[in-house]
Amino acid sequence: MGYQSEFKSIKEWAVEDRPREKMLTKGVEALTDAELLAVLLATGTREMSALDLAKKIIQDLGGFGQVARASAKKLMTIKGIGEAKALTITAALELGRRKAREEVFSLQIKSSETAARYLMEKIGDSEQEIFYVLFLDRKNAIKSEKMISLGSISATLIDTRVVMKEAVQHLASSMIVSHNHPSGNLQPSQADIEITKKLKEAGKIFDIPIIDHIIVSSKGYYSFADNGSL
Repeated sequence: MGYQSEFKSIKEWAVEDRPREKMLTKGVEALTDAELLAVLLATGTREMSALDLAKKIIQDLGGFGQVARASAKKLMTIKGIGEAKALTITAALELGRRKAREEVFSLQIKSSETAARYLMEKIGDSEQEIFYVLFLDRKNAIKSEKMISLGSISATLIDTRVVMKEAVQHLASSMIVSHNHPSGNLQPSQADIEITKKLKEAGKIFDIPIIDHIIVSSKGYYSFADNGSL
């Protein structure tokens, strides 16, 4: 028997197994990533249910983290995902990111872990190396943030003047600089160490100290401050 002959639409499932009904009866927290995505999709295709299509999207893109970062055009390369579904997914995920940013802006950064969690969400899964800065107020709450460069920082010069210009424009009291290691290796390179020293010295001149340099990946982080390297 082929897959198509065994296919059942979500309407044919037991009520408690349907993502929407499960969400109503058990709450949104009870749904898996695929089930949440299926609710956004609303419908599947002739060959698969919305849930099966959601699972296929997650599998084809290499995990839900990659789905969250995929553009509408990228989603539309998957069979069964048209423009309407792609735009619905990207819009919903962007709302989630904006809400997360608002929550972080209202919180004080009290530890490297707090900052690292946010930075992992922002740049941890990127396949390219990104240099990113968080500008803080006097209470260590995030005032604003800025991507400074895209590309390996061992090959791309991080201009301290650009970083400090942004800090002054944003009226920052201090900064947390960061970048990701797509390889997953969290140990700082010699280039990372040199860049940290340059930024630390520039921060002293402008009286806008660098309170940490955090290296992130999708699985963890390294804090220069925590390791006595700042």
